[in-house]
Amino acid sequence: MRRIAWILLLLFAFAIPWEYSLELGEPLGNIARVVGLLLLLVAIPAVLQAGRLRTPGVMQSLVLALYLWFCCTYFWTIVPIVTLARMRGYFQEMMIVWLVWEFAESAGDLRALMRAYVAGSWVLAVLTLASFATAEAVAEQIRFAAAGQDPNDVARFLNLGFPLAALLVNSERRWPWRLMAAGYLPLGLVAVLLTASRGGFLAAVVALTGSGVLLAFGHRKRILVGALALPPIAALLWWIIPSGSFERLATIREQLQGGGLNQRWNIWTAGWHAFVKAPFFGTGADSFVSAAGMAPIDTAHNTALSIAVSGGLVALFLATTIVAVAIWSITQTRGQLRWAMALTLVVWGITSLVATVEENRTTWLLLAMIALAGRLSAEEPEGLDNCFPVSVSLREFQRASESIL
Repeated sequence: MRRIAWILLLLFAFAIPWEYSLELGEPLGNIARVVGLLLLLVAIPAVLQAGRLRTPGVMQSLVLALYLWFCCTYFWTIVPIVTLARMRGYFQEMMIVWLVWEFAESAGDLRALMRAYVAGSWVLAVLTLASFATAEAVAEQIRFAAAGQDPNDVARFLNLGFPLAALLVNSERRWPWRLMAAGYLPLGLVAVLLTASRGGFLAAVVALTGSGVLLAFGHRKRILVGALALPPIAALLWWIIPSGSFERLATIREQLQGGGLNQRWNIWTAGWHAFVKAPFFGTGADSFVSAAGMAPIDTAHNTALSIAVSGGLVALFLATTIVAVAIWSITQTRGQLRWAMALTLVVWGITSLVATVEENRTTWLLLAMIALAGRLSAEEPEGLDNCFPVSVSLREFQRASESIL
């Protein structure tokens, strides 16, 4: 049973990036939800059959506490029906932290989860390019995304795959896996540019710059090859990406200097007024839109503000502590793994400033992998070194990453 649960967990991680592109209708929902429910149905008897449950770590306990607190907000929420639905959604998302902790046993399992997410990001990127390839879309649009997906979400999911792909390029010994990881970097970049997501583009710059450092560190030939490849790559992108997409990305400076960040300042102001009315306990899970008086299609566009309005300072404290524990877990790792995990969390943090990411499975999968990496660094450090070897002095790379962290 545990073997079946592990296979379903990998399928779950693979489906998460492109989950909204395959809707199976009510009552099933999207593909990740279906696989997640199957995984849960197998995981429970697998744990009972084994007669043991892995002792929860600090992060697992905090995630459980945050979920239970959001459940408590049902007693004072201003939108009971919405909060009840969100409680179900949070369970399906936050359970990833426990499932990875329970069924991932080794450094090889951590690498397998990274492979699954990068492979899923491949699917998302290909679907985004497919939407761009239609003649009608090219004629009428400047923003492109996989079917069923929001362009900003697509960019965010793709960006998280860049550091993981760079890590796999350096650590994979089998050429098919290395080719998959290396191929994702240019493919993912093209897909992010096609979304014309301004926040996604800024996060992509950070993700790709950090990934470039990871790929180039200790590889002088790669630095030379990369420098020679940049001009033709830039020319190719200029030829492929529609001019309208570049024009939208060119407004980033204008938006930062006083353009209102596409109405986000107004949303944040309304959210702040809603927060001060119920600062300690919040107005109920997923109640931001109602509490702030926004249109139903709006979101908070800021993760911390969304959590603060919905669950008050209590929820914000728990969420902040979860991130702090993730940072601590990263410091327990070393070498390339530390750099990649830290970079991924930084990219996630940047996107959380302009998006509500606590409601996405990608967030909890990332936190789950970080917690797993921290645990494995204590349980089997040699296994991590074997799975994520360094081609230069481990001590030198560790010193460089420590100076940043």
